Amino acid sequence: MKVVRVQYTTRAEFAATNQRNIAAIVEELKTLNHPGIKYTAWLLPDGKTFMHFDQLENEEAHLVLQGLASFHKFADETRGQ
Repeated sequence: MKVVRVQYTTRAEFAATNQRNIAAIVEELKTLNHPGIKYTAWLLPDGKTFMHFDQLENEEAHLVLQGLASFHKFADETRGQ
């Protein structure tokens, strides 16, 4: 099992976009219904800090998550903010 925990702070004006991108990942994962991927994310009380906690059955599952179109959009926009 692979566990990934990431925490970061965005600019306040980007937080809503980031939330929408995360929601898109969650929706794509629901559709995919991959048994080896558990993905959760929280917006912390400051309204601009996010924490992601992923439990992945193996590296293949991690690659599936990273290969999602929604994940690419999230990563591209987060880097550019």
